[in-house]
Amino acid sequence: MKKRSRLKEAQKIVVKIGTSSITYPSGRLNLTNMELVVRQIADLHNSGKEVVLVSSGAVGAGVGELGLTSKPRTIPERQAVAAVGQGFLMQVYNRLFLQYGIITAQILLTREDMSDRRRYLNARNTLLMLTKEYHALPIINENDTVATEELQLRFGDNDTLAALVAGLIGADLLVLLSDIGGLYTGDPRKDPKATLIPEVNEISPAIWSVAGQAGTGRGTGGMITKLEAARIATRSGITMVLASCEEEDILRRILAGEEVGTIFLPNDDSLVQRERWIAFAGQPQGEVIVDAGAVNALLVGKKSLLPSGVIGVQGKFGVGDLIRVLDPSAKEIARGLSNFSSEEIDKIKGANTGELPKVLGYKTFEEVIHRNNLVCLE
Repeated sequence: MKKRSRLKEAQKIVVKIGTSSITYPSGRLNLTNMELVVRQIADLHNSGKEVVLVSSGAVGAGVGELGLTSKPRTIPERQAVAAVGQGFLMQVYNRLFLQYGIITAQILLTREDMSDRRRYLNARNTLLMLTKEYHALPIINENDTVATEELQLRFGDNDTLAALVAGLIGADLLVLLSDIGGLYTGDPRKDPKATLIPEVNEISPAIWSVAGQAGTGRGTGGMITKLEAARIATRSGITMVLASCEEEDILRRILAGEEVGTIFLPNDDSLVQRERWIAFAGQPQGEVIVDAGAVNALLVGKKSLLPSGVIGVQGKFGVGDLIRVLDPSAKEIARGLSNFSSEEIDKIKGANTGELPKVLGYKTFEEVIHRNNLVCLE
């Protein structure tokens, strides 16, 4: 309870609300739930806190407005339906927040916006200007009208997007409002013996094992995506709370330190802003495979990755690109910015640093990835 009492001090808050919480099965917007959430967010905003809302619901709203009987399945259908629904969704939010004297700002993001370092920083500057200088309330959604799943440029769900946004602005608290009351030992919709897990200190394999699939046909996420959001948030030094949108005054109670939902506590070794981008937001362009000695040097010794520890390279990338580091079993252990192109690494893999001028014909760096540009994920 003492840990939850610190939530009263949270000044910068990201709230995410899912599709199933603000739409009916027909796809029509649930104005009652939207009003309840808006009122609570307005109270936080008007009390001087900086709040960012990440809201799903564009596709669901589009389904309702167009009178469709099911969610669109193809990308062109989804994009067209989202284009209809996004405008309607923002129209409703604008009208509701204006009742409390709050100006809203629509921001649509794609995975490319986060994976490109310059665009990532531009997005951060825009959000900070809106919240700090203009005291506006940003409402963020994924830009479904241009995102392309085949190119893996979608977030996949707004849980991940919300966690990345929380890291982007350096939030104190991330709240995921869902149709479920928290993390349970099983699926409470199917297992009457499932009990709520009130506090998670570490997202261990045992915690991952209790995650299920999406709860409704309207949303894109599930407990897996919420745990992924918790992993990003807690590693970024941000507390996360997962709770039900249906509970009365849920945001006020969370900020008051009440034991509602599940709280995920931040890691002690949290990442700084640049490391957050490397670990979670950037889009890797390739991989290097390293031997057991290099794994130990990176994870235990906190060393740079040297050419001598590389045993393979995959993909095509250039100098400065973000790449994944895989152990001999192909498990990802780290990410970092490469000092060499994929062709150069293929030539120098296994070589000692003193051999680089002879192997390449020139010498630029000694490290494949310098420690300052590398983040271990283990």
